[in-house]
Amino acid sequence: MATPIELHALSKTYRLGFLMNRQVRALDGLDMVIQPGQVYGLLGPNGAGKSTAIKIVMNLVQATSGTAQLFGKPPTNTEVRRLVGFVPENPAPYEYLTGREFVQLAADLGGVPVSEVHDRTMEVLESLGMGRAADLQIRRYSKGMIQRVALAQAVVHRPQLLILDEPTSGLDPVGRRLVRDFIFAERNRGTTVLFCTHIIPDVETLCDRVAVLVNGRRVREGKVAELLTASIPQVEVVVEGLSEERLRSFGRTLDEVQTLEARLVVRCRGSEAQLLVGQVLQADGRILSLQPVRFTLEDLFLQALSEAKHGTVGGEIL
Repeated sequence: MATPIELHALSKTYRLGFLMNRQVRALDGLDMVIQPGQVYGLLGPNGAGKSTAIKIVMNLVQATSGTAQLFGKPPTNTEVRRLVGFVPENPAPYEYLTGREFVQLAADLGGVPVSEVHDRTMEVLESLGMGRAADLQIRRYSKGMIQRVALAQAVVHRPQLLILDEPTSGLDPVGRRLVRDFIFAERNRGTTVLFCTHIIPDVETLCDRVAVLVNGRRVREGKVAELLTASIPQVEVVVEGLSEERLRSFGRTLDEVQTLEARLVVRCRGSEAQLLVGQVLQADGRILSLQPVRFTLEDLFLQALSEAKHGTVGGEIL
């Protein structure tokens, strides 16, 4: 199978202002390859370029430079776009159609045989908890229901690639769980998924690989497990009976010290923690707890964002 998505040196600059004399660089030389069967997560702060990259892949926006390919062909290719299901960040289906009619329309446009349209429509609506609301007009739907019916239309034709821009936005916990289970089911069916969200735990749960975008550039990329285990392990030590000044006088390398009433919460490397504990006890201090700190995808994201703040590449007004 051809590679679902390939981006090479992809850049996009928008012109703004009444005279179009300001430029904002949304993407700056982005490279990304998504292999068949992967669930690939895109993380980044607002304005990082995530939605712009997706719009270029969907042929909604033209790149300033670089190339984007879907299954080895340009996004302008009509046939290759039939292999893709798409949920935008703010879906706006025609509100006077019912949910069933909207998904049936998507099935017709996606090439589903007429004899299968009804059954396929109800199958995806039921799987997303929308069966009972199928014959209500979309104007009566809540935001979460609109999000789910948009996901239903994206998968009704059984695409090989599913592109989701903030698919769990506006969903309650039950709706989020339904969508997560649905994405798992699509992955098990062999569908490739590009998944963009601000809800980091969803990425950590669902994704095989993840990329972090900051200022239009990819600053981290890899398998989720590898990115998390590559960090230096830390230990959190809670100390009582000593001042912060006294603690720092021991000469240990401490990554973080926070004061909570009469306690000090200290984070440091494991080797430093062993020496620190001995020094605290010798100084008549007390160790209330000592536990390893799990490095999460949220920590990785914040670390990448902090490092990127020292530069101004991309996302800047030129």
